[in-house]
Amino acid sequence: MTDLPRRALAPLAAGLLAVPALARADTYPGKPIRIVVPYAPGGTTDISARLLGEQLGKRLGQSVVIENKPGANSIIGAGSVASSPADGYALVMVIGAHAANATLFAGRLPFDPVKDFSPISHVVSAPLILAGSGKSPAKSVTELLDAARKNPGGLNYGSSGVGAAAHLTMEDLQARTGARMTHVPYRGTQPALQDLLAGNIAAMFDTYSTLKPQIDAGSIRALGISSASRARFAPEIPTFAEAGIPDFVSSTWCLLLAPAATPAPIVQRLSKESAEIVREPAMAARLEAMGFEVVGSDPEQAASFLNAEVERWGKVIRAANVQVE
Repeated sequence: MTDLPRRALAPLAAGLLAVPALARADTYPGKPIRIVVPYAPGGTTDISARLLGEQLGKRLGQSVVIENKPGANSIIGAGSVASSPADGYALVMVIGAHAANATLFAGRLPFDPVKDFSPISHVVSAPLILAGSGKSPAKSVTELLDAARKNPGGLNYGSSGVGAAAHLTMEDLQARTGARMTHVPYRGTQPALQDLLAGNIAAMFDTYSTLKPQIDAGSIRALGISSASRARFAPEIPTFAEAGIPDFVSSTWCLLLAPAATPAPIVQRLSKESAEIVREPAMAARLEAMGFEVVGSDPEQAASFLNAEVERWGKVIRAANVQVE
C-alpha cells in the first residue's frame, strides 16, 4: 500500500473510531447517573449536589444518585471518578480543595486534578465570611488584624483542615496585611465552629450557610465577607475592601467534573442542563438564600476557572509554605 492510500484512509478510520462515542451520546442517558461528593453528607458540596441532582434527574429522565465518598481532602472521591469509564455515568462535585491538591500533593496523587477530568460546569460559588468569636474583643476585620499584628502568633484561627479554602484564604489575608495568627486545623467545620463558640480560637473563615445560625444568635460575629461587593443574602456584612483591603475576593465553589475523554456531546448536555437548573428563578432564589452565588458556566469557562484556581492557590501554598503530613 502506498502512502497516498494510507493518507486517504486516515479520515475514514478516525470517523469509524468516533462512531461508538457518538452512539453513546445519542442514547445518553440509558441508566442512572452517579454524582460523587468527596465529603460527608450535610456540607456545602453535598447540599448543592443534591439540589442539582434532583432536578437533573427529572430533566434527563434517569435517576441521579448522590454518593458520599469522604476522605483524604477529597482525593478518595475524586480519584474514584477519575478512574471510572468516560461515559457520563460517573461525575464528581469538587470544591476548592481539589484545586489546592494539585500543589499540596504534587507528584503524590493517583490522578491529575486537571488533566484527568472533563469540566462540565462551575455550578455555584459561596463567598467566605470571616467570623470572630463572640468572646473576642475584635468587632471588625481591622480590629482583628490589628490585634494579630500587635501579638504575632498569639491569636489562633481555625479551619476545616489543611488546604481547605478557609485555611488558604486566611493565609492569603495574612500575607496581604502582615498579620500573623496560628493555624489550628480541625477534622471538618463543626469542630472548628464549636471552638470558635467557646473562644478557643479567635476567628475562622467559612460559608454563610454554616455560620448564619450562630451569627443570628449573637454567639459569633460576622466581621467581613470576601466578595467584590456586599452580598444580597447578607447586605449587613461589610466587604474586605471596606476594611482597606482591596480586591480581596475568595470563595468556596462547586465544580461538576466528568472523567477525561467523556464524549463532548454528553459534557455539553450536562453543562446546559446544569446551568438552566441553577438559573431557574426559584432554584436561584433558594441557592442565594443559602449563601450561594449562581454561576452555571459552560465547559470551556469551567476549565478556565479550574486552571486559574490551581494557579492561584498554588501561589498561596508556596508563599506560606503550607505542608500536609
